[in-house]
Amino acid sequence: MTGKVLTFGELLLRFCPDADGQWLATNTMPFHVGGAELNVATALAIWNIPVKYFTALPDNGLTDQLLTYLQKRGIDITAISKSDGRLGTFYLTKGKDMKHDAVIYDRAGSSFAKLNVGNVNWDEILQDVSWFHFSAICPALSQEATELCEEALKTASERGIYISVDLNYRAKLWQYGKQPIEVMPQLAKYCDLIMGNVWAAEKLLGIPVLGDIHESGQKSIYLKEGLRSSEDVIKAFPKCKVVANTFRFDQQDGINYYTSIYADGEFHSSATYNADNVIDKVGSGDCFMAGLIYGIYNQSTYKETLDFATAAAFAKLFIEGDATTSTVDDIINTIRYEI
Repeated sequence: MTGKVLTFGELLLRFCPDADGQWLATNTMPFHVGGAELNVATALAIWNIPVKYFTALPDNGLTDQLLTYLQKRGIDITAISKSDGRLGTFYLTKGKDMKHDAVIYDRAGSSFAKLNVGNVNWDEILQDVSWFHFSAICPALSQEATELCEEALKTASERGIYISVDLNYRAKLWQYGKQPIEVMPQLAKYCDLIMGNVWAAEKLLGIPVLGDIHESGQKSIYLKEGLRSSEDVIKAFPKCKVVANTFRFDQQDGINYYTSIYADGEFHSSATYNADNVIDKVGSGDCFMAGLIYGIYNQSTYKETLDFATAAAFAKLFIEGDATTSTVDDIINTIRYEI
């Protein structure tokens, strides 16, 4: 590939109150610039992959500062539009996971939420693009966002652009009368790479998880189900060439983590990564997605791609903020291999 990777989604500010409420006493609350697709773009820019980010932001001075922030990180911001609305935000208690009850979204009426079909010049935005990436967070926002995603995917597909999706499931966002299973299959049919986990594939794509795989807790059982699920995804969505799954299990304050990839009829799994404590759980999956794009873009083998993406995702757990700061060399030096 020689063109740019375009990531499409909403830029968000994440505010991080502490669990004990000390932010009220100190009048301070940490924040981070993020959003799933921006996290992917940030990682790719660090790894010297040409990347462009498309979102919509309000036309004000705060946006100007954010655009400068993105430019300094090597991200092409020429596709970002300024429009009416506000900046999307969310609140997540420090140290918690995005799937945890501690997350509070404040995204209604944002500039991104107001984007509509027919108002985006996709031909212009996709002109120098060879890879288009989005996540299931976008169509979770509204019917309009779903239609906009499909418009983008149709245009990208017609141009022969490689398309990837992260099956992020955020239950609190699906509030406009549609269930994920009613929306995501019609978008997944355009995708060359589908990333998520077996439970997300069940919830969003209708690919069932067979049996009670939690009963044993064994890696071999989870991977066997990962292979079966991956095969079923490719059968259901013939355009899909690659399916990648993460298996991340919280253990008190720590993590047990490994991954798999299925492509060209071959199934690969990663080594297991363990840690007793982590710093920030947000963005690890985005970093894994970025690692997959990095490897495939550079024509690495699928096993090499998986090993890099897994190490990148695990390293992100020890970096505060939404996006990684690890370089390619940092990640390569931490890759673990099965003994």
